[in-house]
Amino acid sequence: MAAGEFEPAHPADKKPIAPREMLVDPRFIRLADQFFGMFTQPERGGGALAVHLDGRPVVDMWAGWADTDRRWHSETVALTFSTGKGVASTVVHRLAERGLIGYDTPVAEYWPEFAAHGKDDITVRDVLSHRAGLHRVRGLVPGREGILHYDAVVRALAESPPDPRRIRTSGYHAITFGWLVAEIVQRVTGTPFIEVVRTEIAEPLGLDEFWFRVPESERYRIAKIFRPLSPPGIRWNTASSVLSWVRPVRGLAEAGMPESFDELVRDPRVHDAVMPGWNGVFSARALARMYGALANAGVVDTDQPNSVRGIGAARPDRTVRLLRPETIETIGQVQPAPSRDYVLGVPIRFTLGYHRPVLMTKQQPRTAFGHYGIGGSGAYADPELGMSIAFVTNRLGNAVTALGDARLARLAATAQATVRRQKLGQGER
Repeated sequence: MAAGEFEPAHPADKKPIAPREMLVDPRFIRLADQFFGMFTQPERGGGALAVHLDGRPVVDMWAGWADTDRRWHSETVALTFSTGKGVASTVVHRLAERGLIGYDTPVAEYWPEFAAHGKDDITVRDVLSHRAGLHRVRGLVPGREGILHYDAVVRALAESPPDPRRIRTSGYHAITFGWLVAEIVQRVTGTPFIEVVRTEIAEPLGLDEFWFRVPESERYRIAKIFRPLSPPGIRWNTASSVLSWVRPVRGLAEAGMPESFDELVRDPRVHDAVMPGWNGVFSARALARMYGALANAGVVDTDQPNSVRGIGAARPDRTVRLLRPETIETIGQVQPAPSRDYVLGVPIRFTLGYHRPVLMTKQQPRTAFGHYGIGGSGAYADPELGMSIAFVTNRLGNAVTALGDARLARLAATAQATVRRQKLGQGER
């Protein structure tokens, strides 16, 4: 059913983008009410939510503000931080299916320089499960703008010794994960990472918004970030420096708090760089479509969502396979049994490039995998239910902290309950 539409804002030199009707399957009305209630005032920013069920879109909606004077519309996209790790990982799995990458192959076989300082036995599986021991981004390259330079960062990672704790447990590679994955992909294919993302993910799925380097012509669509990363009255560089000396949180400062990061996230040059650990720009629609395939034995409907083609239009019987079912079963397994992550300080159930999502409900999904990002965005697939859900937002965090909140966890709990009731009812009949 159509739930409404907005006229998108656009620069004078751009052609107007045709407004899309929102898509809300009647079964998900409660989810829609919950979502729209999150963005009732401009200071709350905006966001978009999309759900796929059994390979087809059932929810595609948006609300709130992309900027203080601009509403969020159908074509708005957002910087989603660690959400992009899941997209980068899916690229790896596409290549692995064709035998170009082996999960248990040492990274150095693809990237010889990586073997320096005893890293010759670190495998692709280790990288994907955050056990490469290369979590440190703070001080990895000099200067506040150092991480914008891909080649310099990759050289520094190859020349870095691994943290010995990697042998015992994971250490979340909050930012470095993306460079490690991207360089493996580039070495294997001989093609720039962003081109491989386009050919392996965006083109098969028929949606463009899988960007780690945003085309200049599309940047007007990016929502402005609401709220700084730093707490009020606390300077980022001061906080990160202090935390790097406090033993219980030292790893978090090393892994996720590079110099002037709070300013860098608002710098337009971020969208020129390739930093797949955190600078991915996506629409909820695109993320839900990718994970919708992973939740549906690797297959998704090739027809565009109802919100694109119009309600009631004929649906051709065509599908595209993103991954094989056996690959999805492999990548959804926890790697290895969880123990306390030495960066985050708590056990994290990492799978091959993803993690188990956490929902605000007693009944947690058993086979789901995806990736959340700081600030609230995230997406995942639940193969048991055949459901995917994606949420992107520009309003970072909650009233207490900008680094994360429970909005997606609450929305996903409602979506899960809706689908479980439906599936149970079908089973009883």
